Amino acid sequence: MERPRPTTRRRDRKDHRLALIGSLALTGAILLTGCDSVSGIPGDEPNRATESTSASPSTANSTASTSATHSISASTPPVGSVPGLPGADKVAARFGADLVTATPTALQATCWMMAPANIIDIDTNSHEVLDALAQPGTLTPNAVTWKSANTTVTFDRTWVESGIENSAHVVCPWVARAGTEPGPDDADARHTVRRYLARSTGSPLDPSDKEDTYPLVCSASTWDPADSGTPGAAPLASNPGKLTGVTKFDNQEIHSEQLRTGYITVQVPVTSSSGGTQTRTFTLTEGTEGYCIGDVSP
Repeated sequence: MERPRPTTRRRDRKDHRLALIGSLALTGAILLTGCDSVSGIPGDEPNRATESTSASPSTANSTASTSATHSISASTPPVGSVPGLPGADKVAARFGADLVTATPTALQATCWMMAPANIIDIDTNSHEVLDALAQPGTLTPNAVTWKSANTTVTFDRTWVESGIENSAHVVCPWVARAGTEPGPDDADARHTVRRYLARSTGSPLDPSDKEDTYPLVCSASTWDPADSGTPGAAPLASNPGKLTGVTKFDNQEIHSEQLRTGYITVQVPVTSSSGGTQTRTFTLTEGTEGYCIGDVSP
């Protein structure tokens, strides 16, 4: 399935990302650490051994079960209409149909832009997702949301609008349980870095995954991970060649650490064309379509 091409329009995402921002608003520099190799979260990384070697869509090293999704008889589940955005329900229904019929691996391939672990969770809890989609939808400037008593399913509005224009587009949502808000998490941050490095090795997770189509580098001039009070342009945007000559990366050793509100670092061993391997630290914040990378060091 073709994924929508996002626009470059910058938008404020506070309405459906407050849970993420709140979870990052911790006192001190680093209070919570996550890493792919020890997290025990199935499917947090694609099935690429220790490097990117193929341009085919990603699959996950996972213990994903064949979820109850596939026992549902209707291939197109009911989706509530969205006042103010005709056709949004049809876009969500296309994802719902894939959720009903696709295998977990196929669903991850369709939703390659999102962390595989989160897609596995959506597939495992497919009945809750479908129940939420059956409710009336609501619209905000940034998101299209369906909500049940226990589950909230949110689609990026720009992607939904693209899906309305092109019926080949399948748009994938963020899903949250009661008491939280949907949005990208630390697994999505690690997946953003994974996509960036996969591109650098010449083997993107999907052939269409290119910077001019799906930007991963922050472009805003509000970069201030140190909370200095004097934000500026993201260093990687000013120097896009800061990390060059990448030949492979250790996909089993991707770690993440939360910084101040809205910022997170991801560490990964990277091998250069000279043959040397060095752990690189990527600093990310939220951009127009989820996480974006603002800097890499050393």
